[in-house]
Amino acid sequence: MLADMHCHYPMHLAAQSPKRRPPGPAAITAEELGKASDRPGWVDELRAEGLKLAANFFNFGDDRWRVTLEGLEAGDVRAVFSVLYEPFAEFDLDEPYGAKPENTYFHDLLSRLDGVEEELRRLDPDGSRHSVVKTAAGLNQATKAGKIAFMHCVEGGFHLGASVDEVRANVDTLADRGVVYVTLAHLFWRQVATNAPAIPFLSDGTYNAVFEQPPEGLTDLGRAAVEAMYERRMLIDLSHMSERALAETFELLDELDRRGEGHKPAEHPVVATHAGYRFGEQEYMLSPQTIAKIAERGGVIGLILARHQLNDEAGVEDPDDAAETPLVLRRHIDAIRGCVPDRTNAHVAIGSDLDGFIKPTVAGIETAGDLAGLVAPLEAAYGEDTAMILAGNAIAIAETALGGGA
Repeated sequence: MLADMHCHYPMHLAAQSPKRRPPGPAAITAEELGKASDRPGWVDELRAEGLKLAANFFNFGDDRWRVTLEGLEAGDVRAVFSVLYEPFAEFDLDEPYGAKPENTYFHDLLSRLDGVEEELRRLDPDGSRHSVVKTAAGLNQATKAGKIAFMHCVEGGFHLGASVDEVRANVDTLADRGVVYVTLAHLFWRQVATNAPAIPFLSDGTYNAVFEQPPEGLTDLGRAAVEAMYERRMLIDLSHMSERALAETFELLDELDRRGEGHKPAEHPVVATHAGYRFGEQEYMLSPQTIAKIAERGGVIGLILARHQLNDEAGVEDPDDAAETPLVLRRHIDAIRGCVPDRTNAHVAIGSDLDGFIKPTVAGIETAGDLAGLVAPLEAAYGEDTAMILAGNAIAIAETALGGGA
């Protein structure tokens, strides 16, 4: 059994014309909800076509998607951290670069969440193949029954609102809907948290020259998100954060621990769901210091399966040789273990980022169905620890966010 800490199952739905849902409990005014709902249909059609073209270029090709329900079953992926992401919220074409988030983004995010659940019900009406889980007990029941446990997650703090109050209210809504984590930073600066470069065809230097960011880490919106997620015990995903944003996030978490009259760091773990060890110079990958801090809080690092990031200076001789992929994964696993004081494999997992526009992926991993091929070579290297690396660590960290209940 495998778990994928960062899997863009919902992405193919964004390439379809979205169905409008009645306004929900989001902290959005009636006027703003009307603006979102009244968007002309041709705009959604154009967005969908644009995303399909982008997917063919940056993802897999030929209108195919890397992640499907059948593919997850073929890959024996039984715990899916299903990542909600609205591309046209981040790439808001009627706003300048670095614009503040708009309130309407959250409405679209909830529409996508509902759309994922609706599609899964259509594909599996009797629920024999999947379960959307919102509690630790539900996660345990689904995996024991051999179903695919879907857990909602969000990528991009810009989805959360345009004011501190909206962010807090919307985090509450997401927690109530069972969302496990939010990745606060992403590809571009949107006045929440500064980000590390992650565009495969741009060097860090070129990215930083073209997409300038202010000399800060977290804004008031970012701090509000961290505080609200801490209170609701949602996982904060550090992936994509700049070094300064990482430092300020850890400082704020330490402050929140003190405010909580001695809360232990491990009671509020953090994750980096799709990253890895920094062998080269890419700021996106994690330094030994960051890895140690994640481990101190009882967190987990999911290894991204993007060739641009995972292979960077990691000793890959032939990036097209599928036999190299387990070897490079082992280098990251071993390097991460070396940063952890007790030298354990309890802080590493898989976070593929499949369908997250990561073309080319590492050799041998084209779709979710290929993930099963990682089991045998990792078992040969890690024995009993393989179950932790491929599923146990990710499931355990999810349980801390989902809590109890039926």
